[in-house]
Amino acid sequence: MGDDSVAYVAFDTAKLHHTVAIAEEGRTGEIRFLGEIENSEAAAVKLVKKLEQRYRRLMFCYEAGPTGYELHRLIERLGHECMVVAPSLIPKKAGDRVKTNRRDALSLARLLRAGELTAVWVPDTRHEAMRDLTRAREAAVADLVSKRQQVLSLLLRLGRHYEGKRHWTRMHMTWLLSQKLEHAEQRIAFEEMLLAVREAQGRVARLEQAIRTALPDWSLAEVVTALMAMRGFDLVSASAFLAEIGDLSRFATARELMGYLGLVPSEQSTGETTRRAGITKAGNRRARRILVECSWSYRHPPRLGKEKLAKVEAAPRAVREIAWKAQHRLTGRYRALTRNGKKPTVVVTAIARELSGFIWAIDRAARVAPMTR
Repeated sequence: MGDDSVAYVAFDTAKLHHTVAIAEEGRTGEIRFLGEIENSEAAAVKLVKKLEQRYRRLMFCYEAGPTGYELHRLIERLGHECMVVAPSLIPKKAGDRVKTNRRDALSLARLLRAGELTAVWVPDTRHEAMRDLTRAREAAVADLVSKRQQVLSLLLRLGRHYEGKRHWTRMHMTWLLSQKLEHAEQRIAFEEMLLAVREAQGRVARLEQAIRTALPDWSLAEVVTALMAMRGFDLVSASAFLAEIGDLSRFATARELMGYLGLVPSEQSTGETTRRAGITKAGNRRARRILVECSWSYRHPPRLGKEKLAKVEAAPRAVREIAWKAQHRLTGRYRALTRNGKKPTVVVTAIARELSGFIWAIDRAARVAPMTR
């Protein structure tokens, strides 16, 4: 071990190779390029062991991206700190128009030493597996929507449209199966499209069942049960939301959660001038989309249907009280903003922001209250 005490090591990660830079301790400490290593566990271990011989303490970082969290977990197992950095929050010079792997690694090392980087929350392997499952279901739903649209587009080109109120109901499927197309080529294409729709529906159903099966063994299972007491959330949406957000206890206040979800207004103020614009849209876009979709249900008066009642009764009493309070508060808020002439999309975004505050409170209540039925 050498005389130097602390070193800050940054990776610019990629599919095949990682670019590595290091910054030594102190404002005048040397910042230098170390080269490239293979994207493999053996290469990373070799680099860490080599640096351990010279420095008493090592701190590592790299940007969150497609390479995932395995490098973080490896370095943590080796006994060193590693930060996975939020890419959108990395300080950048406005006039810097040159971007290379080497420059990125050197910049990350410098910023890590200065304490200017913001870390993302790193899930454990079980949580990441649950996130992958919910994202697979989301991709399957998008695929189903696309295949359904192909069927409707084909019929529309042929001058045929369904006169019922809703598509893809039982009556609509009966109507689709009754269609007689003139040419054999079109009949083949139509039947193949319907088959693709049925296969996509089966895929969505299997993934939803997999989520139900996996939920009891998940660390956030109790929070999912509590969240289902809220209007707009079912098992799938609650699981997907928590899979994206993770442990809500890391947010000290509800406002922190709102900011993380990107639901707070952006602002550009200078001098005596204050300008506020739309929401920042920072953070996890999937979680924000789920929250906005659930918020549309608060345009209806407060009530508990037969199916929802069973979900509410499965939650602790404190959670039930928060959920019922949220129904009254958010429904009234929706009507008040609508009366003021706000656009529906703006209103629902405001509802989503307040809904995230109730979710934060429910998470707190679910962790301290016993689960009673």
